[in-house]
Order: sequence, then structure tokens, then C-alpha cells
Amino acid sequence: MVYHSSFVDEEGISKACGCPLLPLKSHIRGPAPVSEQDTTDIVDEAITFFRANVFFKNFDIKSSSDKLLIYLTLYINIALKRLEGCRTLAEGTKAIINLGLENVPVPGETGFPFPGLFSAPQSQKEAELFRNYLKQIREETSGRLLSVAYRPNGTPNKWWSAFSKRKFMNMVLP
Repeated sequence: MVYHSSFVDEEGISKACGCPLLPLKSHIRGPAPVSEQDTTDIVDEAITFFRANVFFKNFDIKSSSDKLLIYLTLYINIALKRLEGCRTLAEGTKAIINLGLENVPVPGETGFPFPGLFSAPQSQKEAELFRNYLKQIREETSGRLLSVAYRPNGTPNKWWSAFSKRKFMNMVLP
């Protein structure tokens, strides 16, 4: 059974391209509202559920937050593939920073991994808001992923690196 997001139809949450702009426990500047440090956010859920959800080829969407969970699961999968050859935390950090510097496509642009998952932006302002949110959430996910993908001594955690070989929803990644 697929793990779904606990953020179901949150009141007062704005949306861009049909995606809720959920609060993040983040120090990274961006359009996401700031969440309290002692609460669980969507990035925590994505990392916690990744190792179970990556085995599924189908994902039944129950809320718009599940769409964001799917996007983050794919992003974690891509990040783990980039970390695959990195033997130290320093090498992994460099690889993740390079991944973060890449262009972040929005729905309707070439390179967006899930056409049809999110609606196309209605305006350039909405496109930029969504791009900035995805960039912020990717950076936050990358930082937290490094803390679980590497042990405190800086060596790779084999219980996470083993998942770099998995395909999420049968997607072939670059």
C-alpha cells in the first residue's frame, strides 16, 4: 500500500499550478510559508516514505499534496542516483549542489518529469512562483537527504544508497 501525504486539503494554503504551497521547516529563502521546527512537513514525509513508495509502479492520488509527494519522491530518486558514485560526504554535497543549480522546469516546459500531474501555469507570475517553490523545496530536500544518505563519519549509508538503482513509477531518469 502506497503511503499518502497527511496534508489533506489544508485550509488557507495557496496553490500554484494545482500544487499546494505547503509550509517548510526551512532556512532557505523562497515562497514557501515557514513551518514550526517541531512539526512534520512534506519534505519529512517524502524522505520517510521514500523507501516504501519507490517500489510502487502506480500511485493513487488522494489529495493535491500527494502530487507534491510524487514529485519529491522522484527528486529523491534522482538525487540518490547522483550520490551513487560519491564516497564521501564532501563529494556528495558537491554533487547535490550541482543538482540544485540545474534549471527547474515547470509544467508545460520540456524536461518536466510528470506531464499532466500539475496544471500548466496560467501566467508568467504563477510559473515563476511555482519554479521558485520547487527550487526551494528541492534545496531543502537535498540538505535533509544528505543527513540520511551519509553516516555521521561521512561514509555512504548503504541502506539508502541501495535505493539509487530503483526506478520510481517505471521512469527512466537522465
